[in-house]
Amino acid sequence: MKRQCGILMPVFSLPSRFGIGCFDREAYAFIDFLKESGQSMWQVLPFCQTGFGDSPYQSVSSFAGNPYFIDLEQLIGDGLLTWQECESVWFGSDEESVDYGAMYENRYPILRKAYDRFKDSISGRIQNGASSQAGEYRAFLKKESYWLRDYALFMSIKQREQGKSWQTWETGLKMRDPQALAKAEKELSDEMGFYFFQQYEFERHWDKLHKYAREKGISIIGDIPFYVAMDSAAAWAHKEIFRFDKNGDPIDVAGCAPDAFSKTGQLWGNPLYDWKALKKNGYAWWVNRIARNMEFYDVLRIDHFNGFAEYYAVPYGDETAEKGKICKGPGMDFFKKLKEELGDVPIIAEDLGTLTPVTEKLLKDAGYPGMKVLQYAFDWTEYSYYLPYNHIPNCVVYTGTHDNTTTRAWIEEISDHDRDLARRYIHSENTDYGTFVWDMIREAYRSVADLCIIPLQDYLVKGKEARINHPGTLGENWKWRLKPHFLSPELSGSIYKLARLYGRIPKTEKKEKK
Repeated sequence: MKRQCGILMPVFSLPSRFGIGCFDREAYAFIDFLKESGQSMWQVLPFCQTGFGDSPYQSVSSFAGNPYFIDLEQLIGDGLLTWQECESVWFGSDEESVDYGAMYENRYPILRKAYDRFKDSISGRIQNGASSQAGEYRAFLKKESYWLRDYALFMSIKQREQGKSWQTWETGLKMRDPQALAKAEKELSDEMGFYFFQQYEFERHWDKLHKYAREKGISIIGDIPFYVAMDSAAAWAHKEIFRFDKNGDPIDVAGCAPDAFSKTGQLWGNPLYDWKALKKNGYAWWVNRIARNMEFYDVLRIDHFNGFAEYYAVPYGDETAEKGKICKGPGMDFFKKLKEELGDVPIIAEDLGTLTPVTEKLLKDAGYPGMKVLQYAFDWTEYSYYLPYNHIPNCVVYTGTHDNTTTRAWIEEISDHDRDLARRYIHSENTDYGTFVWDMIREAYRSVADLCIIPLQDYLVKGKEARINHPGTLGENWKWRLKPHFLSPELSGSIYKLARLYGRIPKTEKKEKK
């Protein structure tokens, strides 16, 4: 990697008049802000369609994009919706928080109106901005057929079953009996078409925004969850690559071993991969998944990279993770196959947590940059693995991630010892917490790490109200949004000066800022 910097900002956290950040004019404005701030990277969270709990890490699909990100204004421009129709819909009352209940109840009906007009447009029954897209739409369906039909059928059946998990469907559908699937496809063909349409518009709108980012010299760092959700199209359609029995039920599930933080361990409940079965077909599902994600992103951060080295398997049905066992992952065999199929995929390894010798060796052998988080650096040992003097060039430094609280809240909440250690280490004499936050940001920029990523909330010195996710909890996550018109030229100038001072702007782009 070159010495660069970027900002972590989920798409859903962008301002928008329609209740959630999306691929609209605010996203284009944010790219302009990144450019003016001397940034080269925009790190986003997974684009996956969210399911129960609204988490992009527990998605109903490993390939589908989030329909909430479709830009309604572009649909208006294509003649598929009207301003009056969009403005009459309630998407929530708080401009600083996503109301997922309102999104679920009201976003899909308005997209359904657009779909009904789209069908008439590409069939020639009406003329509007979408009338010329029939060929493009058919090409999209063909290109993405390896996952799209299964996803659309899964979602259509799930809707008909009032959201019930596929594990409770009647046996023919649960076990994907060909006759049962054919019958369902015939009965639900129009509903499947609605899901095809959503994915087509998602990809079309993102491709346009992505092109704009590239023109501005901004690369997108995407994120791919390691595990899939149990109630997902992947688990339903590809049981052969997971540890399921002949009845389609899990043998064991993902979790984390007991440790000092949890005496009974952590029970995540995700289906586990059958790595022997995956190896037999050249890891095809994983290769296709990464290839699909690289259609969206320029760099891919793999969440829970440690799972490729070893993982923890808990017997299905156990109420705690105490009786689980550590199992061996595919290791370098997988990454060699990935390179053989896709070439050198630019990957960042999320290697946070307990690093075992097996994990460390895999990261070294693969050569991918790992992550260093400054919020983990200052503790009672005073010798943390994350302290800047332990950084190496081939890594990515963060003040915090989406799973951390904001740096302002972290400073307020840590012990007096840890706060004093941080203050002494970064040579910050400031008693004002806002200035202390910027001193932490400066320390990240000073690191030898090739890439420095700072959450936008830290530049804004936001408190705990702006936290994205509290791991292990439900209900109040993935909601924070930026206020409209909140990013100023003054902030952009301050960020730019840091980027320039610490050599994180490509030489061809350096300029003086007043």
